[in-house]
Amino acid sequence: MNVVLISTYELGRQPFGLASPAAWLRQAGAQVRCLDLSRESLDEDAVRRAALVAFYVPMHTATRLAAQLVPRVRRLNPDGHLCFYGLYAPVNETFLRSLGAGTVLGGEFEAGLASLVERLRRGSNGAQHEPVVSLDRQHFLVPDRADLPPLAEYARLVMPEGPRRTVGYTEASRGCKHLCRHCPIVPVYQGRFRVVDAGVVLEDVRRQVVAGARHITFGDPDFFNGPGHALEIVRRLHEELPDITYDVTIKVEHLLQQAPLLAELRASGCLFVTSAVECLDDRVLALLDKGHTRSDFIEVLRRCRAAGLTLAPTFVPFTPWTTPETYRDLLATLAELDLIPNVAPIQLAIRLLIPAGSRLLELPETQQVLGPFDPAALSYRWAHPDPAVDALCRDLQPLIQRAEGRRASRAEIFAAIWSRAHAGGAAPGLLDRATIPYLNEPWYC
Repeated sequence: MNVVLISTYELGRQPFGLASPAAWLRQAGAQVRCLDLSRESLDEDAVRRAALVAFYVPMHTATRLAAQLVPRVRRLNPDGHLCFYGLYAPVNETFLRSLGAGTVLGGEFEAGLASLVERLRRGSNGAQHEPVVSLDRQHFLVPDRADLPPLAEYARLVMPEGPRRTVGYTEASRGCKHLCRHCPIVPVYQGRFRVVDAGVVLEDVRRQVVAGARHITFGDPDFFNGPGHALEIVRRLHEELPDITYDVTIKVEHLLQQAPLLAELRASGCLFVTSAVECLDDRVLALLDKGHTRSDFIEVLRRCRAAGLTLAPTFVPFTPWTTPETYRDLLATLAELDLIPNVAPIQLAIRLLIPAGSRLLELPETQQVLGPFDPAALSYRWAHPDPAVDALCRDLQPLIQRAEGRRASRAEIFAAIWSRAHAGGAAPGLLDRATIPYLNEPWYC
C-alpha cells in the first residue's frame, strides 16, 4: 500500500511527526513517501498513487496550510483516504471532516495510523474505528528520516562566534502536566504526558549526528515534565557525544522547582532554554493560569544566568487584557534586563489565539470580548476593547517582517517596535550585539 505523509510547517525543523510514523508504517509493509512542503514541492505522482494521504498538523499555521492544500490533493487523487493527525487534528475535527477527512487522530497517533493502514489494506474505508484521541502508552520505534530533506536545509544554530551549526530535532516526551488556559496541548492531553523510550531518543540523535547535526533541539512541550527521564537522556548524550550541544523548552514554574538541575543542564551541553513567559502582567498571567508571576520570571532569569544558561523567553503580548501601558512596560523590562538579544522580534507582535476547546472559553473575561468562531482561521475572533491596541499589533507584524527581510538586527527591530509603541519616541541606548545562541527560525505558533 502506498502512503503519503505530508508536513506543511514545523518551525524550520525536520518533522519528527513524519519520521516517527514512517518507521511504524514501513515496518507494517507500507510504501511510505514523506513530504515536507516547507522545504520541497508536492510530489504529485506520489499523491496520485497513494491509498492514504495523511497530513501532520502539530501547529495552527500547519493546519491552515494543510487545509488549503486539500483541494489540490483531491483533484490529484479523488478516491484516496484523507487523514489528519497531530495536536491540532482533534480540536478541529468537525472542520477537517468537512474537507473530506475520513480519519482524525490526536495524542499518540502512530498506533492509530498503523491501525488505519491495516484497515485500508483489508478494504475497509468506512467509519473511523481508531480513537480520535489516544493517550495509550506506545512502544516507540526509532524515527525513519530516510526520504526527508537533509538537515542542512533546515534551521541553523547561530552562535556569537564561529560558524552556524546544523540542527537536529527529536522529542523525548509529548503532552504536559499543566493546564494553562491558552495552551493547545490541554484539550488533547488534559494534564497528562507520555515519554519516548530513552534508547529510542538517543538512537534518533545518533543517526542525526551521522547526518551532520552538531546541535539538537528537544521539542518536548516541557522537558522537565519528567526530569528524571530528561536527565537520563542528556547525561547519556553528553557521555557518548560530548561535543554535541542542545536546547530545551521548560516552563518557568519548573525552572524554579528544579533550579538545582540548571547547572547540570549547562554542563551537559545545553546552550539555551526556551520558556513560554507570555507576558509580565500578573493579572493576565493569572487569567492564563500560567503558574508563575512576573517576579518568578525575573528570578528564573537570575538563576539561569548564574548557571551559565541562556534563557530565551517567548511571549503572547497581545491579549484582550493588554493595555498600552503594560505593553510598553514589557518593552522597558526587556531592555532593563538586557534581554533584547534573547527575544525573537516576532514574539513582540503575537496575538492570542483562542481555538476550539480552549480553556479560555471558561472565563467571563473572555466571553466579554469573544466573537464568532471563524472556521477559516481555526479560532474565535476577538476584538480588543481599545482599538489602539489592535492597531498597534497590526502595525508591528509587517514592520517586523520587513525589517527581518532586510536583515536588521534584533536591537534595530526592537528600536523600531519601541518607536511605534511610544508614538515616535526613541528607544533607550541599546547594544547592537549577538551575544547569545539562537535558531534562525523565529516563528512560534
